Amino acid sequence: MKCPGQDTMYWKPGAIFDAKCPECGKKVEFFKDDTTRKCPHCGHKFINPEMDFGCASYCQFAEQCIGNLPPELLAQKEDLLKDRVAIEMKRYFRTDFKRIGHATRVARYAEKISKAEGQGNLAVILSAAYLHDIGIHEAEKKYNSTAPKYQEQEGPPIARSIMEKLGAKEELIEEVCDIVEHHHHPRPEETANFKAVYDADLIANMEDNHKDKPINAEKLEGIITKSFMTDSGKAHARKILLNNN
Repeated sequence: MKCPGQDTMYWKPGAIFDAKCPECGKKVEFFKDDTTRKCPHCGHKFINPEMDFGCASYCQFAEQCIGNLPPELLAQKEDLLKDRVAIEMKRYFRTDFKRIGHATRVARYAEKISKAEGQGNLAVILSAAYLHDIGIHEAEKKYNSTAPKYQEQEGPPIARSIMEKLGAKEELIEEVCDIVEHHHHPRPEETANFKAVYDADLIANMEDNHKDKPINAEKLEGIITKSFMTDSGKAHARKILLNNN
């Protein structure tokens, strides 16, 4: 059975079109279901500029549906996954905008820390950042508590079901669930992926606490110096909390 989006009987005018070759600028004819075409003028192979590969970033049947995925998409597949994880996180928390906002800030800070450190896998880091508190609603239901140990206990099964639904690789799911499972409790040796999420969460939590009960700059500096796991996390915390640019 073909995906309706790829079946020619459902095609509309414009399903066959010309695209400009990014190398030589000559016109290349595309059918809407072509993933790539080789330019007959210069031989350059490029991705269909009008094809929506969004579903291929998470669908486990993508390769059967649209054929062999172009290498450019395969390289982006895990990167695209993080966007789907963000959507699923928002869908799960529904109108709990406080948790959605917190997870989104943690993801934003974690990405900056990871890039500044120059290490880590952003697919793992951002997926874990979006899902790190995903167990908090179950913790509230079962234990009437948001204590870290309950969040860490309830989070991994929910994170796993979301990642499996999106067709993520098993090793990626395992690492994300492992981070969710102990995101408040670092082990003696930690990965760059864990450190980025941990420091980002610490910044977001300190930011929230500081708004409710302002802490003086000296005490904030002491916490930053003592508690963070990366130099980039400390620098980013000072920028956010102490306005150090």
